[in-house]
Amino acid sequence: MKTIVMKFCGPLQSWGTGSNFETRHTDFYPSKSAVIGLISASKGFRRDDVSNLNRLNELDFAIRVDQNGNLMKDYHIARKYKKNGDFERTYVTNRYYLEDAIFTVAISHEDDIFVDEILHALKKPYFQTYMGRRALPLSYDFILDITEKGAIDSLRSLDWQASDWFKKKYKNEEKVALELYADSDLLEDIKGNLRKDRVLSFSQKDRKFGFRYESRIWVHVEIINLFPVIVNMTFLELYRRRSQCIFQG
Repeated sequence: MKTIVMKFCGPLQSWGTGSNFETRHTDFYPSKSAVIGLISASKGFRRDDVSNLNRLNELDFAIRVDQNGNLMKDYHIARKYKKNGDFERTYVTNRYYLEDAIFTVAISHEDDIFVDEILHALKKPYFQTYMGRRALPLSYDFILDITEKGAIDSLRSLDWQASDWFKKKYKNEEKVALELYADSDLLEDIKGNLRKDRVLSFSQKDRKFGFRYESRIWVHVEIINLFPVIVNMTFLELYRRRSQCIFQG
């Protein structure tokens, strides 16, 4: 068993699983289909490459919400023209994004060679990879770790990846409770819900998604002190030096 742990963070992300042309929604955390799409682009698969997509669906998938994002709405103005080139109408398209969100994602498989091939593709992608929209690229250091543990255990033991300014909200806490979503077969004792993000085809002419079961649990992660003793020592050192200057002066 080998697991790739990734971090999705940036000013904006968008992870829609149910949208139409004029309204593009986002879910509140990345879907498995989105991550499979990212891997497919990295490996250079075509949108209708069913056999390779089915293989990627076999990956174990888990995601941890390290920092909740704020929902943001944007809009674009577009024009529609008739087939003969005449102007037909102007309309507004609504786009939804997540601001300042951070997610950690784990994908694993018992076939280590299969996982190594995915890792190589993620480091040297064939097509551009992004967080739901082409204008939202991944950070250069999005690959956090490679472990020999399963997807769930890899995220349980991972340090909290939230931003420092966000962690300050919990400065008086020892641990933080984070939501973790995973394939239901990885959490057998937890009731699952159906989610329509099993990839059947990414074809623009016939895009298809099936259902899979997904379960949710809470994991408690230790909060590492943002301001360790060295900060206090710095103030003591400044005070000592200032006192020396006073007495020596």
